[in-house]
Amino acid sequence: MSDQHIGVSGATGQLGGRVALRLAAYGVPQKLLVRDVARAPQLPGAVAGVAPFHDGEACRAALAGLRTVLMVSASESPDRVGQHRTFVDAAVAAGVEHLVYISFFGAAPDATFTLARDHWATEEHIRASGIGATFLRDNLYADFLPMLAGEDRVIRGPAGDGRVAAVAQDDIADAAVAVLRDPGAHAGRTYGLTGPEALSLTEIAAIVGATYHPETVDEAYASRASYGAPPWQLDAWVSTYTAIAAGELSTVTTDVAELTGRPPTPVATLLAGS
Repeated sequence: MSDQHIGVSGATGQLGGRVALRLAAYGVPQKLLVRDVARAPQLPGAVAGVAPFHDGEACRAALAGLRTVLMVSASESPDRVGQHRTFVDAAVAAGVEHLVYISFFGAAPDATFTLARDHWATEEHIRASGIGATFLRDNLYADFLPMLAGEDRVIRGPAGDGRVAAVAQDDIADAAVAVLRDPGAHAGRTYGLTGPEALSLTEIAAIVGATYHPETVDEAYASRASYGAPPWQLDAWVSTYTAIAAGELSTVTTDVAELTGRPPTPVATLLAGS
């Protein structure tokens, strides 16, 4: 395998799949790091390797020979940070030189959004490992905003009048590809990837053909209790909205434009006709 190969984790998912498609279009050799090679996309110049984040030995084998790796965060779970640490340690052991980690906007140990704390813990482990790294801290995915509305076309949550600078997945993928193709230029950098504007949930509801009904935190937990989700998942759901209320997702950056050479996509443009 050429040492120029790039590794792409999550290649069967929405974001990793977008990145893999773009790299293939550029003719960049890559290795798709997946849990099931049978599900890996068939792309020119791409091979697949089994690399479930929790399996350090498998990850080390799959990462061998790679210099730069896109690390798309694992599926939400109670042991997510542990899986991330296992993958990072495997990358170091395999000789990977640079990790491009998909983090979350405002990642911090005291972030309101509970999963942003997990991303901070992962970033800290990457920093401590000594591996070269770039962190792409994505705001909420604009593509998923229509899913906030229930069957009754109402968005419910304790976001108050807060605003969110949601970002399109295509814009994140373009930014990630720019970093993967020239990692040295972005070593040690942290980018906050946002859309071009910060919108309230009232404005977002209007775009997706819904209405917004503010809830209290207690009401939010009560309205989601019927799903039978574990407490950590309920906390994540509710704190998505309280993070908006706290203003932690409202900052608009120019980082997408800096990385891609074009402005980010407005939510209304992305979701036109949705």
